[in-house]
Amino acid sequence: MWYLQTGPCDKGEKMLKTWYSFLLCWLSLRLEANPGLKVRITQKGLDYGRRIGMELLKQTVLKETFPSLSGQESFFVVKVNYVISRLRINAVDFPETSASFIPGTGISLSVAHASATISADWRMNTWLLSKHQGGITVSISGLFIAVIFEVSRDSTGHLSMSLHNCQLSINSIKVKLNGGSSWINSFLSGYLEKPIHTKLDKNLCLNIKYKIQMMDAQLRKHKVLSQIDAFAQIDYSLISSPAVFKSHINLDLKGAVYPVGNHTDPPFAPAPFALPNQGDSMLYLGVSSYFLKSASLAYYRAGAFNITISEELATTFNLNTALFKDFLPEIALSYVTACPALLKLMATTPPVVSLDADRCILQITGCVEVFAVLPNSTTQYIFTGNLTASTRANLTITRQKLIISLLLKRLQFSLLHSTLGFSKQMSLLENFVSYALRSAAIPVINDKLGKGFPLPILAHTTLTGPVIKINQGYLVISTDIHYKHEEGGDADLHSHS
Repeated sequence: MWYLQTGPCDKGEKMLKTWYSFLLCWLSLRLEANPGLKVRITQKGLDYGRRIGMELLKQTVLKETFPSLSGQESFFVVKVNYVISRLRINAVDFPETSASFIPGTGISLSVAHASATISADWRMNTWLLSKHQGGITVSISGLFIAVIFEVSRDSTGHLSMSLHNCQLSINSIKVKLNGGSSWINSFLSGYLEKPIHTKLDKNLCLNIKYKIQMMDAQLRKHKVLSQIDAFAQIDYSLISSPAVFKSHINLDLKGAVYPVGNHTDPPFAPAPFALPNQGDSMLYLGVSSYFLKSASLAYYRAGAFNITISEELATTFNLNTALFKDFLPEIALSYVTACPALLKLMATTPPVVSLDADRCILQITGCVEVFAVLPNSTTQYIFTGNLTASTRANLTITRQKLIISLLLKRLQFSLLHSTLGFSKQMSLLENFVSYALRSAAIPVINDKLGKGFPLPILAHTTLTGPVIKINQGYLVISTDIHYKHEEGGDADLHSHS
């Protein structure tokens, strides 16, 4: 039998490899721990959601249909079979509601002193009597419900909800009947209160659990990968379960931007950042430089920063060979008759994004190639230059999207190669390239960025009065929200107490 004997050196090498593997695994976990985006819902936002939720609940309850109730009761020696059908809620009132965060768990919602009026049809029969039927009105008062929702993250990065606890108590149920004889009314009024009470005790929390399961199923249908445009997508998946505190809940999202069809993670990691300890707004969105850097890399990989300026695009100047004769005098000898020209601008590295106090700077390093378009539609190379453009990024929020538009601040240009010799008027050539960038190239880039980055907010909600604050390495959007139901009902409560 052949075998290899492991010596002290081999054992040490194996231990070292094991240690390196452990260290790399630990580092990779640490690198994934920081989010690119943060979402914070404050108590003010929760109170707004409670008010909207209760209004929607009222609308839903008044439209809801309920299954028939049937049973058998004994009245002295007489057994009575009854059926309650066509149950419908005519009125409901939730005078006292409250919502709060349960640290480490989720959200608590309580309803006190609630009341409801229910109408239905009744039918009964016994072996002694023929069938009797009529109408019934049930008045419920003093209803108390306390529900705790648990929030978590599922295996696919979706937000998940489940029922953690449900408590219910009913102070009074009154039943009033019409139709039938007086003794039947007396019987049903007294005996139906108990089964209705029992049914509510048994089924109300089960119904709430079912509704939460439906909400959870809807949350799982939401796409965590959001399409921006033809160039890029955003990964909005949760990287950890929501962190619930007494005054707010934090959602940490991956916040990585990818080229469409290529979900390779950027070769850099998000740095930690914290949202301000404030609660004046309903919602706080934290956007790290990692998010913007990954967007820059995604658009670079997708070729969004590569632009060809032609005569059609250069609407503010005549882009032809005669334009360059002041920069390269030899061009007049080579092109006696002016030919159309092309400027090909290419980013050679991903644009560098930096966030500083109240400033967002995007620095683009690239090259420009100039060609003449000959009468036979072929192109002839003229010169190549290197450029470094420093742009100021203006950030605005429109249509629930973060819009980035660039403004050229400084340009450095150097002529790298030319078939017609090197210009002695470099400052003039640099000024022209700067003008071409401002008037033609930057507007094209802004048009590509103009669709904006969709922000992670709920359906049917819009941001009201958003304010952007740029900090070192990240920016914070503080905003209230406005909910508009898809059927057209407004619910703008951001200024209410």
